[in-house]
This record gives sequence, C-alpha cells and structure tokens, in this order.
Amino acid sequence: MLDRDGDTHVYLQIAEILRRQIMDGALRPGQPVPSEAMIQREFGVARTTARRSMGLLRDEGLVHAIRGEGTFVGSPGDAPRVFRKTPLFRQIADDVIGRIRRGELRPRRPIPSETTLLQQYDVARETVRRAIALLREEKWVYTVPQRGSFVSPEENWPAD
Repeated sequence: MLDRDGDTHVYLQIAEILRRQIMDGALRPGQPVPSEAMIQREFGVARTTARRSMGLLRDEGLVHAIRGEGTFVGSPGDAPRVFRKTPLFRQIADDVIGRIRRGELRPRRPIPSETTLLQQYDVARETVRRAIALLREEKWVYTVPQRGSFVSPEENWPAD
C-alpha cells in the first residue's frame, strides 16, 4: 500500500489515501476520520507522520478538528457532524470513576498513566488530559508533581 522506498514522503501517501476515501464518499461530510493513533497502527508509522498527514488535509480544508472530540470530514459548516452522546474525555473519566467505585483502582494508588489511557482509548493526548483534569476537578483523583495522579481517599469522593 505505502511505498516506503519511493520518492514521495509517507505522510503525503497517507494523506492521498484519506483524500481518495473522502472524494469517493467512503468518508462523508460530518463523519469522523481515523485518529492519529489509528493511522499509526494501520500504516505502521510514527505519530508525527500521522499528524503531518492530517495537518495537510486540514490545510486543504478537507477535514476539521474539534478539540476533545476528534477530526471530521469537511469544514465546520459543511454538514452536521455525527455527534457523540457524551464527549470522549467524559467517557474516559466515567470509565475511570467506574473502576474506582468497583475497587479496581484503590485510594492513594495510581490511576493508569496518560500513555496507558492514550493506548487504551485510542484518543489524542489532550483528550486524556481533559479527562484527568475533570477527575481532579470532581475530586476523584489528585496529582502529585513528578509522581502522577492517584485515587483520592474515599472520604473526598463526590457524593452521589
């Protein structure tokens, strides 16, 4: 599929593949496009390569990004976006809260690292950071600089 030894940069080849999917209607206006992490896995490339290919499509106006939600086909006003019922960062936070309530994550013990959550949920780093910030804001976790985020003591958890 990709010509890694040819004279065309890999990110340009990936952008062309996605461009064809958009032009052929396989990806329609308003639909989410593959995440950078998905592109990484599918094509066996580095995150920066995936990011460059998506940046090129954004510059061409074929896709647009919405912080915390993903990247979608078309420009923001082209077609109604396929909305998620709950933003991704909220879904991640809710999953972590569920694990805390079930006792899978115990008080004063670390929650999964940013990198682990990135891989588990296949989202952008900013989405994971927003989820952790929400958990902190709601008092489910606290962060110790240079150590990570930990489950708050049970007496600090929000009331149901």
